[in-house]
Amino acid sequence: MLMIGSVMGNALMKFAAVDFGIQWVLWVVAALLRTERFYDLAGSGTFLLLVHLSRRHTNTNYLRQNVQTGMVTAWSFRLGLFLFLRIMKEGKDQRFNGVRDSPGTFFMYWTIQGVWIFVTLLPTLMLNLEKKDKPLGFQDYLGWGLWTVGFITEAVADQQKWKFRSDPENAGKFIRSGLWAYSRHPNYMGEILQWTGLFISASSVLSGVQYISIVSPLFIWYLLNYVSGIPILEQHAMKKWGSDPAFQDYIRNTPVLWPLKLF
Repeated sequence: MLMIGSVMGNALMKFAAVDFGIQWVLWVVAALLRTERFYDLAGSGTFLLLVHLSRRHTNTNYLRQNVQTGMVTAWSFRLGLFLFLRIMKEGKDQRFNGVRDSPGTFFMYWTIQGVWIFVTLLPTLMLNLEKKDKPLGFQDYLGWGLWTVGFITEAVADQQKWKFRSDPENAGKFIRSGLWAYSRHPNYMGEILQWTGLFISASSVLSGVQYISIVSPLFIWYLLNYVSGIPILEQHAMKKWGSDPAFQDYIRNTPVLWPLKLF
């Protein structure tokens, strides 16, 4: 942190302390109640808190900072509310099967959430803590454009799946309509695009070691592809529909993530 600059480094350390402090306090509550119902809501709420704390920290009022903070705010509100309503409706999250009754394992989940929050927000935190400014340019518009495409993609995909699963006639079926006809996980594609876009915009005023914040979109990509996203859902889907010829056809003809087989 100190290599980034003493002022910015100290601020980042304080934000990290707030981040993990919130996750660990709420882990105690969640472990005692043996529930994951407010896990995602706590995550999005921490994003919201940190981005606005960082925005107020330097007393600057640059347009780039305001737009970036607004985008993180919009993402936090939409996704946090969506995930909270979903778990309230379904009653549980399959990611926590066998976890909610194990305090030690549950603690790791809350800690990983803290890492996810801080690493993902790193470009925006650095941008908000940066006192220098530059005129808006190609990088900003490219980044904000990617974020917009990602935000719409994720929101539409989530809504399509919510509507599909809310229809009693679709009970026990898998979705393959709308955006889900082009990608098996279009919501995750949208998530990756959003944080990639925010890094690109933030990088227009970053320099030197600050470019380490590229870890943000890379971390999101790795997390969703190899840890808590796609692997869990794909395994669950195979157990449920693996012997269904229609599902086998869907797997063969629909990319896992990107609609075009270029990645």
